[in-house]
Order: sequence, then structure tokens, then C-alpha cells
Amino acid sequence: MSMTKSVKRRSRWPRWARRGLMENIATALIAIGFLMLFQPFALSLYTYSFITMLAGTVMFIIVSKFPE
Repeated sequence: MSMTKSVKRRSRWPRWARRGLMENIATALIAIGFLMLFQPFALSLYTYSFITMLAGTVMFIIVSKFPE
């Protein structure tokens, strides 16, 4: 058996484009859309809530492919 250690390679992606931060932003966007959907005050917020949640969901799907 060889005694080699696996070396973890650093990602060349910028820190802001890695999975952790971007997943948190996508989750926050989905939560904002959810709050926009269930507020009783402004019809314009209700109108754009679906688009906001859809954008957050698509962002989450794309970001889940990013490196850590």
C-alpha cells in the first residue's frame, strides 16, 4: 500500500462565485418571493412574487453545480 496523501486542490474560481455564498443568496431570493406572495398590502409585490421565486430556484439549480 502506498502512503500518499491526497492533496486538496484549490479552486481557481473567485471567492464570491463559490457555492456557499451563492446558495445562500438564492435561498434568500426564494424566501423574499415567498414573503411577497403572502403579504396583503401591495398587489405589485404579489404580481412579481412568482418571478422572484422562479429566479431564485433557477439560480439555486445553476449554483449547485459550482465548486465549493
